[in-house]
Amino acid sequence: MSRGIDYSAWDHIYVSDDEEATSPFVDTPSLFRMRHRSRLEKMAAFQQRGEDLQTNFAECQRLLEETQRRLRYLQDGMKDREADEEKEAELKKVQSEVEKLKQDEKSFQLLMEDHQREEKKLPWNVDTISKEGFSKSVFNINSSRKQETLEEKVEKHKTFVEKYAEEIKHFGMLRRWDDSQKYLSDHPHLVCEETANYLVVICIDYEIDEKHALMEQIAHQAIVMQFILDLARTLSIDPRGCFRQFFSKIKTADKPYQDAFNHELELLKERICKCAQLRMDGAMKELEEEEKQTRLGPGGLDPVEVYESLPKEGRYHIRRCIDSGLWVPDAREDEEEEYEEEEGED
Repeated sequence: MSRGIDYSAWDHIYVSDDEEATSPFVDTPSLFRMRHRSRLEKMAAFQQRGEDLQTNFAECQRLLEETQRRLRYLQDGMKDREADEEKEAELKKVQSEVEKLKQDEKSFQLLMEDHQREEKKLPWNVDTISKEGFSKSVFNINSSRKQETLEEKVEKHKTFVEKYAEEIKHFGMLRRWDDSQKYLSDHPHLVCEETANYLVVICIDYEIDEKHALMEQIAHQAIVMQFILDLARTLSIDPRGCFRQFFSKIKTADKPYQDAFNHELELLKERICKCAQLRMDGAMKELEEEEKQTRLGPGGLDPVEVYESLPKEGRYHIRRCIDSGLWVPDAREDEEEEYEEEEGED
């Protein structure tokens, strides 16, 4: 015997509240319209409260991220120089702000959970039954796809760069906030981790070529992309859905936010210079190794290393042998050349 259909999901449908009661003293159609309008107003107010909670929660998270960034900036500054009373007071103030924002974040989260529970208890009616299921498009970053391996990430980055290298370079050269925002609006696929990583690679190449101004320009755009990605992680949304919010903020940024941006930019430029130096040192070692291989003697020893390892007395006597003609370093080569010439004449 097949199981019956579970109708419990429909237990709270509330359809006819507009027509349950009438009054002989009030026009019935007008009464229905009034009750319907009142219910719609309550529904709208409830929905607006939920949206306000979400907005406030997101804003609280954004402020917390900014304040934490400002705290790291102050802590780094205290390490680099001696602390004074003013800096210590500011540090304590920012630490207090971080704790307060963390408490506010928890409070908003609890309020949102309460609101969601209330929403589930609301009865259905003719308006909610026929309500459209999707009223806007939302990028979902919490997909159920499997975790990418390192090889998959490398291949993904390589494929992305091969396809969009010129577009990424173009974005890296933009200087105005409005131009950057418009370009990302026209090319939203660039708002991703691969773009940020490739911008840093370009910076290292420019630094190696001693094109410091170009390196600093591209580094600025790399930090722009990184701030967008950080904001997306804070809000738990796809970065393509929040890059406009970043530009709205940065164009009217207060001093702490601008200082945090500049601080991260300086840190990135320092890391780029170190990476460029490491790459140049590595290339120099490879070149030296190649030169060494060409100098190796018949026994596989490097004559330069052997000579430098000799004691001073040994060098002195070798020089005397050469100067006196007892030892001709290139004698074997000369003999071989003479032998080849004689063979050629015969």
